[in-house]
Amino acid sequence: MGKYYRDYADFLAERFDGKVQKLAINAGFTCPNRDGSKGTGGCIYCNNHSFNPSYSPTPLDIRQQIEHGRAFFRRKYRDMRYLAYFQAYTNTYNDISRLMPLYLEAVEDDDIVGLIIGTRPDCMPDALLKGLQDINRKKRVIIEYGVETSHNSTLQLINRCHSWEDATDAIARTSVAGLDIGIHLIMGLPGEDIPMMLQTIDRISSLPIDTVKLHQLQILRGTRMATGTYDIHTFTVDEYIDMCIAIIQRLPKHIAIERFVSSAPDNLLISPRWGLKNYQFTNLLHNRLASLPEITNGHQKDILL
Repeated sequence: MGKYYRDYADFLAERFDGKVQKLAINAGFTCPNRDGSKGTGGCIYCNNHSFNPSYSPTPLDIRQQIEHGRAFFRRKYRDMRYLAYFQAYTNTYNDISRLMPLYLEAVEDDDIVGLIIGTRPDCMPDALLKGLQDINRKKRVIIEYGVETSHNSTLQLINRCHSWEDATDAIARTSVAGLDIGIHLIMGLPGEDIPMMLQTIDRISSLPIDTVKLHQLQILRGTRMATGTYDIHTFTVDEYIDMCIAIIQRLPKHIAIERFVSSAPDNLLISPRWGLKNYQFTNLLHNRLASLPEITNGHQKDILL
């Protein structure tokens, strides 16, 4: 079967020689919608324990976290090289004098071939972009922005405390700085119907981004969304496959899709409980794509790469 969309492996292969693996780093940061500078409580869906790997405990310094992560993956992949992935919370939300030494410490390791920084679009000052440009001259820097949706009404409801305009501004400035850009989107946020979600896809399609990471809204224990006070439509597997196909049809070919789904730890997940691993969902999606007589992408009839 041909490839119906550009995937993350394609994106990485164009930038790095050989296999690379993300090593998640927890630098102990917080977020402006948690500490009171913009809001409190964080996003209504967020339980950060759902995406912090077990090899990345907060008390360890950056070098120790890299070594623990490398030891974890080298049990299977002896010749792997790595991307230092500052993942937990908002990883540009601090003084530049604190941030830059952490980034530089991460890329000092010879096995680290690049730096990925997960952050919010309202936490990327120009001075920090300039510092990241300097790192990018030696080792590639990728910025992942949590955009989530293009609808300001939804962003307000979920307590993001930033706007769509913040996202487009940060993405434009990051592109001018010459850094690779990924964005995160959540499908199924409260108050959003299918046309609204697809409108977000149409809007991001015109932005200078390289990758998009999609996932279904998950309701997790320990979050405000778990209180049952929000109007949420929970996708079935078939419904979400249909949604992913519609996204593939709309998204330009040059934007790589890093993933379609996220899998929270079973002890945290309330819904949807599909009982599928990520690769199993992707296989179902690929089978459905293969069964379609004709699908479109970027207004073209043939989307096979």
